[in-house]
Amino acid sequence: MPDIQLRTTGLSRRHGPVVEGLQFASRFVGGAITPEPAVAAARPRPHGEFATASVSLLSSVAGAAAIWPDTPRATRLNWTHSTRTLLEYLLTFPGETWQQRWDASPLGRGEVDAEAVASRRTTGTSIVPGIRALYCLRAIRPTLLALRRNPLPSFGPTFIAAQEDPLLDTFADQVRVHQIRHVHRRDAINEVCMLLASQDVALSDVTPAALLHFAHENRKARCILRPGSQASNRLAGRGIWNVLHAMGHFPPSTPESMRAASLRGQLSVEELVDQYEITNQAVRGLLIDYLARRKADTDYSTLKDLACKLTRHFWRNIEKVNPDQKDLRISPETYTTWRQVITVKDDGKPRVGQDSIVIALRSFYYDLHTWAAEEPERWAAWVAPCPVPPSELRGLGARRRRINERSADRTRQRQPLLPLLVNHVETRYDRARLLLDQADRTADDEVFTHEGTEYRRIRTEADRKLLRHGDAVPTRVQEVESGRIIHIGTEEEGAFWEWAAVETLRHSGVRIEELCELTHLSIRQYQRANGEVIALLVIAPSKTDRERVIPMSAELFHVIASIVRRHTRTGRPIPLVSRFDYHDKVWSAPMPFLFQRQNGTTPMVFSTATIQVMLGRICEQLAEKHREFCGLKFTPHDFRRIFATELVNSGLPIHIGAALMGHLDVQTTRGYVAVFDEDVIRHYQEFLHHRREVRPEGEYRDTTDQEWDEFEEHFDRRKVELGSCGRPYGTPCQHEHACIRCPMLHINPKMLERLEELETDLLARLQRAEEENWLGEVEGINLTLTFLRAKREETQRRARRPAVDLGIPTARRKADH
Repeated sequence: MPDIQLRTTGLSRRHGPVVEGLQFASRFVGGAITPEPAVAAARPRPHGEFATASVSLLSSVAGAAAIWPDTPRATRLNWTHSTRTLLEYLLTFPGETWQQRWDASPLGRGEVDAEAVASRRTTGTSIVPGIRALYCLRAIRPTLLALRRNPLPSFGPTFIAAQEDPLLDTFADQVRVHQIRHVHRRDAINEVCMLLASQDVALSDVTPAALLHFAHENRKARCILRPGSQASNRLAGRGIWNVLHAMGHFPPSTPESMRAASLRGQLSVEELVDQYEITNQAVRGLLIDYLARRKADTDYSTLKDLACKLTRHFWRNIEKVNPDQKDLRISPETYTTWRQVITVKDDGKPRVGQDSIVIALRSFYYDLHTWAAEEPERWAAWVAPCPVPPSELRGLGARRRRINERSADRTRQRQPLLPLLVNHVETRYDRARLLLDQADRTADDEVFTHEGTEYRRIRTEADRKLLRHGDAVPTRVQEVESGRIIHIGTEEEGAFWEWAAVETLRHSGVRIEELCELTHLSIRQYQRANGEVIALLVIAPSKTDRERVIPMSAELFHVIASIVRRHTRTGRPIPLVSRFDYHDKVWSAPMPFLFQRQNGTTPMVFSTATIQVMLGRICEQLAEKHREFCGLKFTPHDFRRIFATELVNSGLPIHIGAALMGHLDVQTTRGYVAVFDEDVIRHYQEFLHHRREVRPEGEYRDTTDQEWDEFEEHFDRRKVELGSCGRPYGTPCQHEHACIRCPMLHINPKMLERLEELETDLLARLQRAEEENWLGEVEGINLTLTFLRAKREETQRRARRPAVDLGIPTARRKADH
């Protein structure tokens, strides 16, 4: 091959800082970066300008040894022939430059596959290497749609070798040593090359805004090619962001992750108002001033809701009803029309929260009246009669009671279904966990049986490639009968978090935001006077801005311990992660959150929406076998209401229940409790009456130390031979200690052998009774056997749950007196 002059006259290699001004530098708006493409001061052309080069020259450069010295000669010859075939194809389209011909072709528009244009079977040469060569030489600038339509093998290393860019070489070196999986390192290199090729810039020109622009445009292209695919909707470039940020390439004020840069922070008061497009600028200024003053004594979420009610629901609708309205003096006719407008939402469905809009409007007018007395120069000009008539508030209490009744009915409907849901998540997690454990102990291509089904442990070619790079590979099994491949590691991961979320919600009664905010620091312990250690769960201030402590039951402690052990099973501590609060639009300090998992290249805390999606998926799975779940959804707050109902209906004093729930007012707790029948109501009222008699200072007060001691000692008195009694607090045994029949008896797994002895004895007694024809005795023994076998089955199921040892000290025995 003749020596080719690669660097022609006029080549301007890209050096120097990014041009400011018109060069679309990254801009921070409300805590987020506006996505915009990068623009270079000079286009990078490392080997010359080939816009109008001849077919012979360009195809020769595509296989030049000077550009790819480590590539075998036969491979480079193939690249030369492939490039020539591609260029001859492009010559059939109009244009003066190769870029114009490329843009005019279906291949350049991303409408056809490369193999459909030319392949080894049709022309003897595939044009895929030629496409890659033209991309690497910067002869053509592809769109992301074209790049995604025809994936190029080894595009990243080939592109980097052709650029001769020291910064790009440094980036590749940093990716290789970054603590991420091999597949993410490969994606980071390929994606940064796709960014540079599609935006026609050097790496030095890449800003945070340019990377965000690439991520969003890449998502659009993938959604066009694979509509409806969940994977297509993910943002690419997160690994690029992490590496460039670690290199110090981005400005110091740049967020550490792409997700942090994509999420907007809190909007200013002006932005909250202006997003609803008010015509009257005087009223706009009033609303801004009003909300700015209210901002001092409220949180962001409440302020945003108030801005929506006053700006969108009130004034914008007033302008639609009466475009000539200039001030706050609303005529009765205008108010009546407006009141009718807000009864329905924009989609035509009835609006449930009408009262909250009317109350916010009434408070707005009365606030102006009050403030006008203090600052007449600012507020007096806007004082007007409140258009809300007193009749609007009549029946408000009744409407709120209807809401509570609907909530109680929702709880009554879901509480009987809770055992089915719990059994489903437990069974699914146990099956996935045991299958994963058995598969991990099985050699490749070996067949094993689990729960009557034969599986084969398999490793795909991609897995073997990851192993060659020293990367961890996921565990996969194949059903022998159906041939279906199961990614059991991913399935077990999803089943675990579904089980952990359901169990934590139902055993603690925490709010969904409080669940996501649980950290390793939330786990505490308390030692009682008798030496027993009680595990505590500290709930960080959430809705009521009031910290509280929940004594953990054995079931709740088991779940929390399982989460901790899962995070620390590799010997490392729980990762410190920042959590984004979607209500207040702020990021927390890095903390060891319990509900977090690895998402691609970075660990991420579960969002409240993720937990809700999990619960919805569980209900859909249950609906396939249980008709009761058809059209029914469990929300995180349903578990909280069921928890409160079980607490109070089981005899726990309501003020203690309020403390556990984190309610400032016991009336709120009463609103959570769903009553099931008249007998429960009668007993509950008698219980409150008795408490008020023995406590003249009133029922609704803080608990005393003596009451807490009595509450704790109650559990010591419930220990029996076979386990422990679950009878309600403060109640005696109702079944004359016939424990084997009592539904409150919880069998200790250690006493299963004792159950076998009791069953043997009962069978002997049953045989004697049948021989003597003691029919009453036979009926009683059969009933006892039924209860015994049911309890044994339940205990065996609970015993299958794996024990988690966190090294917490065990309780000492009470000293003998």
